[in-house]
Amino acid sequence: MPCSWQIFSVFLAVLPAPSDCLHFTACTVRSSLTMMSLRVMRSSLLSRVKLLGIAGVRAAHGHEGHVSHHPDGSEPLYYDHRAFPLPDIPFRKELSSHQTALKEKERGAWKQLSQEDKIALYRIKFDQSYAEMNKPSNEWKTVFGGIFILFGITGFVVWWQSVYVYPAKPHTLDDEWKAMQMQRMLDMHIGPIQGFSSKWDYEKNEWKK
Repeated sequence: MPCSWQIFSVFLAVLPAPSDCLHFTACTVRSSLTMMSLRVMRSSLLSRVKLLGIAGVRAAHGHEGHVSHHPDGSEPLYYDHRAFPLPDIPFRKELSSHQTALKEKERGAWKQLSQEDKIALYRIKFDQSYAEMNKPSNEWKTVFGGIFILFGITGFVVWWQSVYVYPAKPHTLDDEWKAMQMQRMLDMHIGPIQGFSSKWDYEKNEWKK
């Protein structure tokens, strides 16, 4: 078993020299700085390419300087819903002179407001009332009308196919043929125990009662 000083001497032999350590540290720092500079150049280049691409698309479509703005989920929106009685924003964003005067009059005593003024102020804030939202619509008439129209078209197609497409009814479905077939089955005694012929009285020549 090796002694402790032998193990220590082997450990010292494995360790790199001080000059090697300094060289390794310098190489590591240099590579890190190179990677950081490359990342900065890459991000700046991508941002320039993105701006140039957007400008090129706008110029190609003839909308340079005129970009449409679509609201996203972070912006307040107006909506009428029975579960949410207070929308995020008023219904009317741009007010007329009369509506602006009403809003100024609203700040005073409400006793001075007439019924028409209160209704006009309500229409500035909301589009529909609860009575209008709960009012039944006539949409069911449209739905049923569409269903009946489809039924009529389907019936017409079935009738047209039965007249001009399907072949004539085979003779085996005639009443005379079915009577002859039943008589033949009785003559052949088909099912004499529990079948067809067992229900026929051959002596009286009639069906059993």
